[in-house]
Amino acid sequence: MTEMLDFFDNILWGSILIYLLLGTGIYLSLRTRFIQFRQFGHIFSSKLLKTSSDARGISTFQALCISLAARLGTGNLAGVALALTAGGPGAIFWMWAIALIGMVTSLFENTLAQLYKSHDASGRFRGGPADYMTRGLGMRWMGVFFSILLVLSFGLVFNALQANAIAQATAVAFDTDGHFVAVVLLVLTAATIFGGLKTFSRIAQRAIPLMVLAWLILAVWVMAHNIERLPQVFVLIFKSAFGWQEAASGAVGYGVMQALTQGMQRGLFSNEAGMGSSPNAAALAAPTPSHPAAVGFSQMLGVFIDTLVICTSTALIILSSGLLDAPGQRLEGIALLQGAISAATGGLGHLLVAAFVFVFAFSSIASNYIYAENNLIFLHSGERAKLFVFRLLVLAMVAFGCLAELPLMWKMADIAMALMTITNLTALLLLSDVAMKVIKDYERQRKMGKTPVFNPDHFPEIRRQLKPGIWQKPPSQPED
Repeated sequence: MTEMLDFFDNILWGSILIYLLLGTGIYLSLRTRFIQFRQFGHIFSSKLLKTSSDARGISTFQALCISLAARLGTGNLAGVALALTAGGPGAIFWMWAIALIGMVTSLFENTLAQLYKSHDASGRFRGGPADYMTRGLGMRWMGVFFSILLVLSFGLVFNALQANAIAQATAVAFDTDGHFVAVVLLVLTAATIFGGLKTFSRIAQRAIPLMVLAWLILAVWVMAHNIERLPQVFVLIFKSAFGWQEAASGAVGYGVMQALTQGMQRGLFSNEAGMGSSPNAAALAAPTPSHPAAVGFSQMLGVFIDTLVICTSTALIILSSGLLDAPGQRLEGIALLQGAISAATGGLGHLLVAAFVFVFAFSSIASNYIYAENNLIFLHSGERAKLFVFRLLVLAMVAFGCLAELPLMWKMADIAMALMTITNLTALLLLSDVAMKVIKDYERQRKMGKTPVFNPDHFPEIRRQLKPGIWQKPPSQPED
């Protein structure tokens, strides 16, 4: 079984996805004249994150926090450590590269999710890749295939992996039994997924900024402790990325390919750009400015924070500690990160990592469920009874993750992630002309000094594909 999964994993990542990810990102960057650099300052604009008066959706800031909650999981901690172990320090450079070009991919997929969003039975906004595949491309079969992959991977497999990371970290820090962790996590997960979207979005908009700030403070503390090693760390990252470190041993090609593959694989697992997951959060928003591209730009910030801030901090903590190549050290994953932090903080290292793993992974579990539920509604499986059964399945997978060894599940997660990304990137390329028109309309209005407002009547070629009434205010709401 392991050999078969390894084979498919190598085919998907080594022969297809690396080239598709890079090719799509470079192609969209060229088409937009590298908008991630031209409009870099705009993604930090507070105007993008204003609260809307449209009660049908959450705020753009809440949507960003939900997508960040999903991103800020084990990929930022254990995932980075795994990338360093398997691909060497050069993997971090390629993680940066995929994030920079992935910002454009994220802009396109989240803009399309906003453009083609619809509403559920209660009138609240929902949508995602399945909707733009169905209405934008007229390919419902593609949307169904994508939704099934997302429900299985995010709703079940990924949540088991996040729960497993929590169990492992708490076992090392507190020597706790997995059954105790499972019970605690089941209670918290049940309270969250039965509590509803509004409750979690309010919690997320307060908790996520604090999580990011706390991790950065810890990273700065550890790096200050190892300040003399930092210049060497950056030199090592670039040497390993291009094979200069391996040149003497004659393993240049293999070293670069390992760094490239691991960097992109773990980078995508962490920032999810192009995978089609964050559009499920983006479609929930009622943006201010009232334009699809406003949410697209705000989600670019999510990719930046996730990879270029959080993942980089994790990598620098590990590399500056010197534990990665220390003689006699065989640490991997969370244990490697715990050792690196313990070297600077003493006995607190295991406790601090366990706390961050718990908060990061638990926030991912909650957001992953929201994504899965959104796609169940698309599959017409959003009735109360069916959702109740699915929630029980999610809880069962969380418990399973706490109690089982999951090496096979990491491979299954990689394969599911690859299939989702290939499907979503195909749709993005086919709809890139539509997204370009919407993004250009947003930029044109900003250049004129206006607050961008999307008017579907200015796009007669796509107006009939949009859900009626979505881009007009409800009659009960006055115009600004």
